[in-house]
Amino acid sequence: MNKKNIYQKLHDACLSAGSVKKGAKANGMHFNPLLHDDVQATATQSLLDNGLYATCNYLTEIVPNIKQVMVVCTMRVYDIDDPTQHILVDGCSAFGNLDKFGTGNAMSYSRKYAFLNLLNLKTGIKDEDGYSPKPFEQDSPEQSVEEPTYADDSIDVDDIKHELKNAETIKGFNIAKEKHRASVEYLLRNNLRAYRQISDIAETRELQLTKGQ
Repeated sequence: MNKKNIYQKLHDACLSAGSVKKGAKANGMHFNPLLHDDVQATATQSLLDNGLYATCNYLTEIVPNIKQVMVVCTMRVYDIDDPTQHILVDGCSAFGNLDKFGTGNAMSYSRKYAFLNLLNLKTGIKDEDGYSPKPFEQDSPEQSVEEPTYADDSIDVDDIKHELKNAETIKGFNIAKEKHRASVEYLLRNNLRAYRQISDIAETRELQLTKGQ
């Protein structure tokens, strides 16, 4: 039997990793959070089962204008049978508050999304039980009643943008802004691009309504 190379092993790990169950909604949130521990448990087990091992290094930077710490995770996945071979997952980042928990939280978020990107882990809610946080059996069909979402797709960015952009009064705008506050704060920590899209629309619309346009 031919020895598998690191990419063949990663392919097998991706196929066997399956899906991760999202957590319960926290107070004030409009979405089910994707928990770091569940992602790590599923991803790590799938990698180990296929002869792979992941390590992470982190770079931190204080971002003064938003008073947050940004952490960038660089993940290396090594072939246990040939440690000279590794695959690099670079550039997964997250933000944390400037307190004693902020850096650790951001490290967990960035590591979580490195695992998601590495294995293309699916996340989603099909019913009250959601997906099981363990690999699917390869021969068993995935029974999902909806297309699974990925990463932060549980937050409907387009819906938030549409609601803010189409607010007809400053009062209505502020109601919509408060309604989506928790989701937007989550995006600030986990998906800066989506956060900036919403922020740009919110600033523009608030200025228009303030000027009476």
